Amino acid sequence: MKPPSIVVLTGAGISAESGLGTFRGPDGLWNGIDYREVSTPAGFARNPAKVHEFYNMRRRNGLAAQANAAHVALARLEQEHDGDFLLVTQNVDRLHEQAGSKRILHMHGDLGRVRCTECDAEHEWLTDLSTDTVCPSCGRSGGMRPAIVWFTEMPLYLNEIGTALKNCDLFISIGTSGNVSPASYFVAEAKRHKAATVELNLEPSEGATLFGDARYGKATEIVPAFVDEFLAKTAKGSAPT
Repeated sequence: MKPPSIVVLTGAGISAESGLGTFRGPDGLWNGIDYREVSTPAGFARNPAKVHEFYNMRRRNGLAAQANAAHVALARLEQEHDGDFLLVTQNVDRLHEQAGSKRILHMHGDLGRVRCTECDAEHEWLTDLSTDTVCPSCGRSGGMRPAIVWFTEMPLYLNEIGTALKNCDLFISIGTSGNVSPASYFVAEAKRHKAATVELNLEPSEGATLFGDARYGKATEIVPAFVDEFLAKTAKGSAPT
């Protein structure tokens, strides 16, 4: 029997227990911050220094954070599962990579990379940016920005994700609110192609009724437990449906 093909989607909730805040709610990243000022192309054009200050803080926090048990469990799932596996994350941190994940797509970009608006070149970048930062490719300053997908910009890797959703047997959504498109539509797309669907979250997402199975609680508890259960079942020749 062919091992099931798995697509996992993760959101900010999986990194919350590593000390990286989610975006909404009383303690969310957007609490007290107008996202239009710091996370849109128009905001960057108006005040690039303010945008750099915001993302320099996020980059420092992201680099200082440590992967938690949920990240480690997903890396183990990828390593021990014999079938196809793809991890799609809305997160811009690198905690999945730190935990050992390999097949991963950052659909909203990567805090560890920057892009030049003058020549469009991308570079690995783990220190602060400023309006004086010179692009290593074209030598011009003033155009370097985080390689992050901002509001009004198109998420990355949508073709690859669409193909994976079409062909997967199991779709798992972890720590995401379910109200940010296009990721909010992934579960419906997976279901349309007859995949089993599972939600692992602190509480039900906005699309919770679309999932065939759900476990709620702390990511560091429910994700490792689900991975243990899944690997035990597949070792016996049966997968969760």
